[in-house]
Amino acid sequence: MLSKNTLKYLTSLRQKKYRDRQEVFVAEGPKLIGDLLDAGLELQQLYTTDPALFSDYAPEIISAVELKKISNQKTPNTAFAVFDKKEAFPLKESGLILALDGVQDPGNLGTIIRLSDWFGVGHIVCTQTTADCYNPKVVQASMGSLARVQLHYLEDLSAWLAQTELPVYGGFMQGEQVYKSTLPTDAVLVMGNEGQGISSKTEAVIATKLSIPNFGTGQESLNVATATAILLSEFKRSIEM
Repeated sequence: MLSKNTLKYLTSLRQKKYRDRQEVFVAEGPKLIGDLLDAGLELQQLYTTDPALFSDYAPEIISAVELKKISNQKTPNTAFAVFDKKEAFPLKESGLILALDGVQDPGNLGTIIRLSDWFGVGHIVCTQTTADCYNPKVVQASMGSLARVQLHYLEDLSAWLAQTELPVYGGFMQGEQVYKSTLPTDAVLVMGNEGQGISSKTEAVIATKLSIPNFGTGQESLNVATATAILLSEFKRSIEM
């Protein structure tokens, strides 16, 4: 049975300031928790309603009612874990790097982290206005890819873009059609905010604007995660050609 103090602590981790203070994050569901354990992340606490799950880790068995109290999901999924935040590695300025200029929706960020993992992008640089990668919704949407992709939150993304020796590309509504572009192996791809796109300050240091042509008539724009998937795919396709 969870004590009042434990319950208070676990629910406090929904807020970034408490996660930052404790240097931890939470994950839910046997699949996600198992992936993070397999990736070598350090487990602090593990709770489950199913005694058969994670028996090697001696989880605390709790009731479905208790799980619902600590869960961040509408329908809790049998297991809840607290992990130490992963070790930070320095940014490696080679290969394809993704830069996010104010992507604020946790679901979008989690999906982008998962896409980066799929396409072999090991580093994402972000503005401070980008969603926290340890937000529970981001962690869930990343499907374990958070363990393999390193995020770097910069004070001034445009300053970093201005000094990097890598060519800088950005996703825009208007620009060079990506399907007609020859893209390099080593580059930075910048994606912008869901509503406002890439900021004018960041736009000023982007060398090449890429666009995804609209072949239909009913939509004005693409979701940022969907656009990221298309552009990352084109970068990798160019590499393989």
